[in-house]
Amino acid sequence: MALAHLTSSSRSNLLKPSPPSYPTLILSAVRSPPPPTPLLSRLPFRSLLTNASLLPAPSRPLLKSLFLSSATWLRCGGWRSPPILYKAKLIRGFCHLYDGQEAVAVGMEAAITKKDCIITAYRDHCTFVGRGGTLLEVFSELMGRQAGCSNGKGGSMHFYRKDAGFYGGHGIVGAQVPLGCGLAFAQKYSKGETVTFALYGDGAANQGQLFEALNISALWDLPVILICENNHYGMGTAEWRASKSPAYYKRGDYVPGLKVDGMDALAVKQACKFAKEHVLRNGPIILEMDTYRYHGHSMSDPGSTYRTRDEISGVRQERDPIERIRKVILAHDLATEKELKDFEKEIRKEVDQAIAQAKESPMPEPSELFANVYVKGLGTEAFGADRKEVRAVLP
Repeated sequence: MALAHLTSSSRSNLLKPSPPSYPTLILSAVRSPPPPTPLLSRLPFRSLLTNASLLPAPSRPLLKSLFLSSATWLRCGGWRSPPILYKAKLIRGFCHLYDGQEAVAVGMEAAITKKDCIITAYRDHCTFVGRGGTLLEVFSELMGRQAGCSNGKGGSMHFYRKDAGFYGGHGIVGAQVPLGCGLAFAQKYSKGETVTFALYGDGAANQGQLFEALNISALWDLPVILICENNHYGMGTAEWRASKSPAYYKRGDYVPGLKVDGMDALAVKQACKFAKEHVLRNGPIILEMDTYRYHGHSMSDPGSTYRTRDEISGVRQERDPIERIRKVILAHDLATEKELKDFEKEIRKEVDQAIAQAKESPMPEPSELFANVYVKGLGTEAFGADRKEVRAVLP
């Protein structure tokens, strides 16, 4: 039964915590409108133009790994450490946090290999860690230090790790999607069994370049998975105010789509595993990850002027991705409460050590200002305003 047709009493039942069990779901096209608020998204999967049996199968090693990853990423890309550093003016400029959305990065990473490519927007800290980046590189880059993954010159929005298939961190809304499709073209051209995950937010879902890239990808059957991380607000604008059809997984028209509970790491893992197998045989697919961000759009946004605090706390209480994994672990006696707290204490210690080391790393040298702008050895010259005086020959 479509969520839009539920009675008020039925809707209240949906807000009750789900039992820690994962039944097999046979997916079929659902034409009903999306739920009016984030709280009402309780179905792990919906699909368009595709049928699949998805069974999130929790195991002891997987659940512990997901919990540790989520808890670590919460501290490096979420609400714990970056806000403190930002208020201390150790992080400058833009800083977009990922707390609430950790299950997307955690579940996706659990389903793929480092040979697969990922390209995303500016909430990139957790994805970078998942690709093998260190906490020292994370906090050094956030603080603009030489030990950062981009040598302190990229900042919060431009994390990068090419050797692990992570191509950024992009600040221009939606611009990473065509680049991701280009990566998929290279993968198909080289005939490798690898795929590209191109992530974007609901705020970028109306970009024309997205549909152009999707069209050519479908024509050429490129192995690309377009992931819409729908946190329900593009900056301060609710999805229903910006999109006539906020069912983003249906936007592909001729391309299959799958809507996933993006705050359930196990559901995300199974969806990404299915998507990878699908695109290697059939070409692109769209995954809409139904998720939520607890903070504002960036550190300058309080995040409470366009939504209520009750809405934020309600989602956190009912759907928090880390607490959901914790409950499954405890319900299946895979670890004790004390063991999980000990894990978190160890993570806190590692993060504190990384922050201390990052503070000791020096700022980039002024001579590095123009480095990496042009190809090395090109002999490019920098002139003064009058175009007569040569100021420097760029490296």
